[in-house]
Amino acid sequence: MNFPAPRPVFTARRRTLLATALGAGLLASGCASMRPPGSVTPVSPFDLQRYQGLWYELARLDHGFERGMTDVTAEYTPQADGSVKVVNRGFSVPRGQWQRAVGKALFTGKPDTASLKVSFFGPFYGGYHVAALNPDYRWALVLGPDTQYCWILAREPKLPPQTLQSIVAKAAELGVDTGALIWVSHERHQEAHSQEAL
Repeated sequence: MNFPAPRPVFTARRRTLLATALGAGLLASGCASMRPPGSVTPVSPFDLQRYQGLWYELARLDHGFERGMTDVTAEYTPQADGSVKVVNRGFSVPRGQWQRAVGKALFTGKPDTASLKVSFFGPFYGGYHVAALNPDYRWALVLGPDTQYCWILAREPKLPPQTLQSIVAKAAELGVDTGALIWVSHERHQEAHSQEAL
């Protein structure tokens, strides 16, 4: 995926640096492969219209491009050309400021299968595969090109403990090291999304 004051903190240079870092992370993750991990069957049928909108990152595996980030959210908006606009926001604790990156997602096959590729950095794409999804689209388990990339997303900053346990168990079945999951705090999310100047 915490602003001390409601003011814009992003310069063009900072936005470029963040996008570059995210792109580098995707490249390092083996973005040449857009296929899901062998243990994962992407959700199908999948409805992008129901999936669009704001999601809170509840948990993730550690990677440099999100290290030290809290209050991470992702917002997905379908575009007329069939692509999906991706806006990631989060608070960098080491920097003491919000960061934002805008990317683009494309389906790797039919749009009723939740297997996409996402880019925040030019032509470099990383796999994005929804491995499990609540029937009401209230939470999602997302994996990257392998099981070292895992995210638990939800429509709210918190889920009931039993629901989380079920999602974590599913991730473990798919080969994710769930003991290494980082649980993301959301203490500043209202402040973040009250500011469109990000």
